Amino acid sequence: MQTRRFGRTNLAMPVLTCGGMRYQQSWDDLDPAAVEEAGQRNLEATVHRALELGITHIETARGYGSSEMQLGRILPRLPRDRMIVQTKVAPCASARDFRATFEKSMAYLQLAHVDLLSLHGINNAQLLEWSLRPGGCLEEARRLQREGRCRHVGFSTHATTDIILQAIASDGFDYVNLHWYFVNELNWPAVEAATARDMGVFIISPNDKGGKLYSPPPRLRELTAPFTPMQWNGLWCLSRPEVHTLSIGASRPDDFTEHVDGLNRFAGQPESLRAIEGRLRQEMVAVLGADWCARWHIGLPRYVDVPGGINVQEILRLFTYARGLGLVEWGKMRYNLLGGAGGHWFPGEKAQDFDDRAIAAACAASPFADQIPALLREAHALLNDQPKKRLSQGGT
Repeated sequence: MQTRRFGRTNLAMPVLTCGGMRYQQSWDDLDPAAVEEAGQRNLEATVHRALELGITHIETARGYGSSEMQLGRILPRLPRDRMIVQTKVAPCASARDFRATFEKSMAYLQLAHVDLLSLHGINNAQLLEWSLRPGGCLEEARRLQREGRCRHVGFSTHATTDIILQAIASDGFDYVNLHWYFVNELNWPAVEAATARDMGVFIISPNDKGGKLYSPPPRLRELTAPFTPMQWNGLWCLSRPEVHTLSIGASRPDDFTEHVDGLNRFAGQPESLRAIEGRLRQEMVAVLGADWCARWHIGLPRYVDVPGGINVQEILRLFTYARGLGLVEWGKMRYNLLGGAGGHWFPGEKAQDFDDRAIAAACAASPFADQIPALLREAHALLNDQPKKRLSQGGT
């Protein structure tokens, strides 16, 4: 398995990560006696397969239900010096509560230390303030580091780019877990800012949030051939040296196969990636027009600055790729988390019950300000469905 230096941590990070949010039995904490034997065997087989492939980064979180507890049944039996173990603890108002949650994680994992500890979900201004303020969660994480309980401290985020940039600019973190892939290029300034500070860069969910690429539409398969859409997207991300690893949220041992095959086929073929990218962008231009594809994102307001909290930027992003590349099922999955179902992980409201003039005024910096109300209605008609739940709420 290829590795990359994970920024200032100096860890040799495999370019694929074994993410631990899909192979656990429950999104709630379980009585250990309630863990089913078949499910535990599957989790352990998945971890073993990852290590066989050289995927030595095992990533989980306190918010992943029984994941830590189930991993705690296998990790202590494996060579500790062969693994990079990461867990994540949500920032909160009390540093004491943050430490107590970390201690619960460690009790479940049955490890003396983790290599990477993330503040999990710095997704808005309040969570950023809880993290960075004197006596806050970052300070407590650094205290844990001095005690030898974690080696490096970072953060994960689903925030808008401005919040991510503020967290990076604090220079308080060694690495960042964030979203960036072909259908979400908006966070590239954050990747660049992290690189300038020699931070490790971990890409969250390139397969699911990156387009539901495990179930792609036929046209997308045609456009990315000879790679699968999932292979191409991952390789496109890794073609940037600023990116160090991609999370593979494996639910079974063979979930790594397609990615590893793609890595093996990539050697010496950067021109293939560029050719496919060209085809994808041409397809979008044919559907949406060159001007929209080039400038749709310019000048769009943050959802907190839009009347009614409508998440204009996110809705237009989903619309652009759902319409442009046929990713309608992915767009529906993401769109219907708006309106409260996604909480601070997916904030803002759907495009319904709004005043056209108020929206156009909020979007005055956009070259498409006058068109945006109609486009929001078109996006709503295309994507609106039954409200969705996040995985942690029982969604699929």
